[in-house]
Amino acid sequence: MSGTVSERRRRGSQSPSPERRSLRCRVSDFGSVMRSKGGEYVSQATAVKYVLIGAIAMLGLVCLYYGSSFTPELPRSDGDGAGSDPFTGGFVPRRDLDDRFDDHEHSLEDVPKSIPVCDMKFSELIPCLDRNLIYQLKLKVNLALMEHYERHCPPPQRRFNCLIPPPVGYKIPIRWPASRDEVWKANIPHTHLALEKSDQNWMVVNGDKINFPGGGTHFHYGADKYITAIAKMLKFPGDKLHNHGNIRNVLDVGCGVASFGAYLLPLDIIAMSLAPNDVHENQIQFALERGIPATLGVLGTKRLPYPSRSFELAHCSRCRIDWLQRDGILLLELDRLLRPGGYFVLSSPEAYANDPENRRIWNSMYDLLTRMCWKVVSKKDQTVIWAKPPSNSCYMKREQGTLPPLCSSDDDPDATWNVPMKACISPYSPKMHRERGSGLVPWPQRLTAAPPRLEEIGITPEEFQEDTDIWNHRVIEYWKQMRSVLQKNSVRNVMDMNSNLGGFAAALKDKDVWVMNVAPVHASAKLKTIYDRGLIGTVHDWCEAFSTYPRTYDLLHASALLSEIEESGCGVEDLLIEMDRILRPGGFIIIRDKSSMVNYVRKFVTALRWDGWFSEVEPQNDALSSSEERVLIARKKLQREGAVTM
Repeated sequence: MSGTVSERRRRGSQSPSPERRSLRCRVSDFGSVMRSKGGEYVSQATAVKYVLIGAIAMLGLVCLYYGSSFTPELPRSDGDGAGSDPFTGGFVPRRDLDDRFDDHEHSLEDVPKSIPVCDMKFSELIPCLDRNLIYQLKLKVNLALMEHYERHCPPPQRRFNCLIPPPVGYKIPIRWPASRDEVWKANIPHTHLALEKSDQNWMVVNGDKINFPGGGTHFHYGADKYITAIAKMLKFPGDKLHNHGNIRNVLDVGCGVASFGAYLLPLDIIAMSLAPNDVHENQIQFALERGIPATLGVLGTKRLPYPSRSFELAHCSRCRIDWLQRDGILLLELDRLLRPGGYFVLSSPEAYANDPENRRIWNSMYDLLTRMCWKVVSKKDQTVIWAKPPSNSCYMKREQGTLPPLCSSDDDPDATWNVPMKACISPYSPKMHRERGSGLVPWPQRLTAAPPRLEEIGITPEEFQEDTDIWNHRVIEYWKQMRSVLQKNSVRNVMDMNSNLGGFAAALKDKDVWVMNVAPVHASAKLKTIYDRGLIGTVHDWCEAFSTYPRTYDLLHASALLSEIEESGCGVEDLLIEMDRILRPGGFIIIRDKSSMVNYVRKFVTALRWDGWFSEVEPQNDALSSSEERVLIARKKLQREGAVTM
């Protein structure tokens, strides 16, 4: 970034830049060329010559000045700089915004006509999860604590500013629900997992497609049978894991290609399937290509970006996690995330194997979880199920000095962005303790019922209901705008980039989609109400790249986000390029913002190749509207093969 907006404006109101000062000097000098030393005028022919020379010089300087602002500095891939690192090879420079503001409004000038395409080797780049960057910057990370799988974003001067290309032969993804079971191999040309996990039925290469039989490390014969077995262990009615809508949000740690989450969907259970960008290459990319909710993440040193009490059930099927490390800090993170009475399903050799090492691990884990007041509710074959206490009563009965301790009263269990994990137990609030449970109604009623934690963020039930009603109307209008180009099942993975109370996602309840609700850091407290509604989401700082592979979402919705980013001092252009990275070819962008911002973004549509289809309207005013609000909807085109990359 080149400083906050206010700083850039302040710079603009002070003395002109060196480049502009030099231009002014040349203009003033030009007048003196017309006179001789004695003050007499030179001949007309000579004057004309001077005028022409001066005009050419002026034109050259202007072109040099403005050209340097807009011309990409990335070397061409077919030139001497082929294959160079975009972080060191140069980028489209960040332009000073001084010229774009007139009484705090954007002008429509200074917009690039094109943005370069990155080298093909960066077709799967995840800027903040790029291990090459860790090595290049010589960052000191603790491999034993998985820090190399955590977020490490490039500094501004090393940020890429080019469009990520799709792999050769890329096709528009197979539509849901067929995509659950097969994807195009060209879209994710990686077959390592098919060979490594061939005996576990993770995935099978079949011609130009990759098929997913539904197997996993501990459920070779299908996730559906495994899920039914878990429901039987819990003695849920009808052997259905949803338990009449009381199990809705699940965290699947070390999810593989997310087949467990895929087979929960028919039960109206939504899983946040989580795995790192590790040696099991592209597993989350496969999951998202299939249309299954998933995200990149790791239980390392920092809290996961989800509020406390977000999930009814956490699951680990041979997830290769050392749960005993650092005084059980990873189990304590699960404890923070589970609702009162929530379950932890562990399928692992420690639960059933009788060799000395596995018995030692089991005994130590049993002792730790007992001190955390968890209880074994069922144990059969390869799986054990623990339950978290429904209230604070057990904690109050522990002997003084028992470890792990309770977290201090000044610890906020909902603070998650770049917050280190803590080896302590997050007790329930007095109100939650009295209710002895989550206080949630079953799904799907909880989607529209006022969440119990609304009062913690200062929202009344009436305001919540009004928000829900408004977003229902807004989504209807969005779909009317896209009606002519929106084909059946062409949208599956949706992201609401500024989710507020989750009204946009709730309004999509009758469409066969899932929504990643993103709460910007300054509004992270609202994410707990989204989880209380039975939706999923994450906290994120949009001044940085999102933790996902390129081409993983079909629709991005940004309401008032670009204006907020600009006010925070981060680059609107940077965010637009990041949105392009996330969006699938053929996908849609819905931007709802003030008129000046929409006018400015509209000028980028061609440069970003978002002109496959385009619509802009002035929406009806409602209680959530800002002044002069507009809605822009654009569709991303599929890049032509053979396009020049940079």
